[in-house]
Amino acid sequence: MPQEFQESHVPHPLPTWADPDVPETVLDAQGVSRRGLLRGAGLLGAAFAAGALAGATPAAARGRRDEDCGEDDPRFGYLVGDHHVHSVYSHDAKYTFSQLAGRAEQFGLDWMAFTEHSNFGHANAGGADMEHAEVLKARRENPRLLIFQGLEWYIPGAEHATVFAAPGRNEVELLRRFELAHDGKLLGLTDPTPANEARAVEALRWLAAQRRSGYVDDVLVLANHPSRLGIDSPHEIRAWRDAAPGIVIGMEGAPGAQGAALPGRRGANSIRGEYENKPSAASWPGYPAEAYVTYGGFDWMTATVGGLWDAMLSEGRLFSVTTNSDNHRTVFDTWANGPWPEGRNFDNTGRLPDPVDTGTPQPGSDLWPGQFSRTHVGVARHGYRQVMQGLRAGRVWVDHGQLVDGVEVRVHREHGRRGPGATLGGRLAVRRGEEVTLTVTITATSRRNAHGDLPQLAHVDVIRGAVHGAPADPDAWRAPDTRVIHTSDVGGRKGTFTLRVPLGRAETSFYVRLRGSDGRRNGPGLLGAAVDPHGPLAHTPGDGDPWVDTWCYTNPVFVDVKH
Repeated sequence: MPQEFQESHVPHPLPTWADPDVPETVLDAQGVSRRGLLRGAGLLGAAFAAGALAGATPAAARGRRDEDCGEDDPRFGYLVGDHHVHSVYSHDAKYTFSQLAGRAEQFGLDWMAFTEHSNFGHANAGGADMEHAEVLKARRENPRLLIFQGLEWYIPGAEHATVFAAPGRNEVELLRRFELAHDGKLLGLTDPTPANEARAVEALRWLAAQRRSGYVDDVLVLANHPSRLGIDSPHEIRAWRDAAPGIVIGMEGAPGAQGAALPGRRGANSIRGEYENKPSAASWPGYPAEAYVTYGGFDWMTATVGGLWDAMLSEGRLFSVTTNSDNHRTVFDTWANGPWPEGRNFDNTGRLPDPVDTGTPQPGSDLWPGQFSRTHVGVARHGYRQVMQGLRAGRVWVDHGQLVDGVEVRVHREHGRRGPGATLGGRLAVRRGEEVTLTVTITATSRRNAHGDLPQLAHVDVIRGAVHGAPADPDAWRAPDTRVIHTSDVGGRKGTFTLRVPLGRAETSFYVRLRGSDGRRNGPGLLGAAVDPHGPLAHTPGDGDPWVDTWCYTNPVFVDVKH
């Protein structure tokens, strides 16, 4: 077995931030943050070897709810993760849990979710239960990595979604019951009909009921690759959010498959994210043709300033974005699933054969978990529940290619009762006419990324949108009052630096969010230069090297004006 996979079956050496023998003075901001969280959880250094996360939710991960670490708490650390990863328990993936968890550790993840495709073999042939045994094994082998078990749900009448639960009682049974009773593919509910849309809402209400009853400690849902096929209509996304508030918390701002358009790999028509579709009879007809490709690797809903994500935020309600690997088959890989024993297949085993090295390149579009796509979640303590609470609270920023090491955002009053202000996902209440200021502290990347480059952030954009409440039309996808209001040129800046942007007197409620890039590929946004003067661009088909077009996005901060 080649060395690259031999080492994936055993725990990796402690990273510098987890090794107490490494002085804190040599750590970057992300490392200092993570070390503090682990120290508080009693998981620093040798404690990892004791297998503190051997299966049940550890004490450090239980208890403290969102309200205990409120939005104004300035002491958040950020844990890096990936909520969309597939293994041999998916019918179209390739790697074992140990291989994937080892790669996640290699590339610096703190948490990850295995989200296998719904399938009769997975639900009925024991796949979910065998998968759980693998999850427990992976938790033992990688005790500092928080590993969630989840499912990629085929939403009735729509696309896919990540569903994952907190470790503990009924985590597997919840997923199995949900898969059998509510999966669109398994039940033949794939057509975009009102009846199937209603079934999706019913499924989400069922999940919410399981959390309310205490059947599971927690559960979260995120819509995956929402624009890929054009079948997630605006009114459906709003209906999912409204059916299970606090459970349906957002969507992939950027899909996986970021290596899909590396030059010379998958052909002349390949697009980052495998967004290689055209409108079909099942697509919502209100989406423009531009919605079916990615921009700087990000989904059209997120990449369009004034588009659907902003339209949802302009209601004054949080809806988060994430990014992840969606790992199935990694680019530049020579591994393939081994042969089936006679009479065996996925439907009667619930899993694929383990991979073997063929010695020749195999098809693939993906990068390893943490290798390129990272979702950063603000937490007050280390643990499973804390990651889920941070996601629910919207303390999230995302980046590609390790573009930046740290982002800290605060919106606060300029005078008087200033306080720490509100951070990502939070809300700042002000009186009409009060002056408001945005403060952004950025830690530039201090080490080479997984591609061997030293990333350099070139600019930071401040995007502001007015809050109007719920739209009259649930299919509205435009936010006409949202635009880029300020750009800071930060090219060449190193270390940690702070940007201070006055937002003026608050006369009506609004939100702000941030976006940045390496500055190598940008131009007028999809709704015009007056809205977005230098937004992400679609790449030429077949020529979408992700490492030369990297972006970061933050969740919004809301400013609520009291009249």
